[in-house]
Amino acid sequence: GNNNSINTIQSNNENLIKVLQNKGVVVMPTDTIYGIVGVAQDKNVVDRIYDVRKRNENKPCIILISDITEIEKFNINLTLHERSILREYWPLVSKTKLDKPEPVSIILDCLDDNLFYLHRGTNTLAFRVPENEELRMLLSLTGPLVAPSANIEGLNPAKNIDEAKGYFGDRVDFYLDGGEVSGKASKVIKLKSDGGISVLRG
Repeated sequence: GNNNSINTIQSNNENLIKVLQNKGVVVMPTDTIYGIVGVAQDKNVVDRIYDVRKRNENKPCIILISDITEIEKFNINLTLHERSILREYWPLVSKTKLDKPEPVSIILDCLDDNLFYLHRGTNTLAFRVPENEELRMLLSLTGPLVAPSANIEGLNPAKNIDEAKGYFGDRVDFYLDGGEVSGKASKVIKLKSDGGISVLRG
């Protein structure tokens, strides 16, 4: 289950952080399922993930961030209203253990052509602040990470490291073993410019 993966993130932290900071590509448990991850602000890293994963060239990846302020790194200026909506979806302290918010990724408009390698012509980017504190700590050290699910496009997400190695072999720099992880992908919503919300993946 999830605790297992959290401890792993802790114990292997140094290697993991080194590989990510050196622009490597890592398979690791995220707050949902295993992801194939790398720094979002490096075009070569992102292109390599698309390549290894055989990802549809026109589909942007979700970007994991440690904090809402990281969104500014992607030339997106949030209004106060948008910020307050995002904070409702990403409460960083769940009120009780039972009240864990489901993971939600939120799509925002991004019109910056320099970020084409991330938005892939959709002019939107999807972000998520994970509720998992270990993961947020990692993100605060590495910066934002793209994190598509760990599988070849069209195949099932890897539930463990063996399945992931079957997909990617030695084309990934580091595998972080968090045991069996059988979560499901996050919910995805679009924040429209008028402040309205539409749910794209439930």
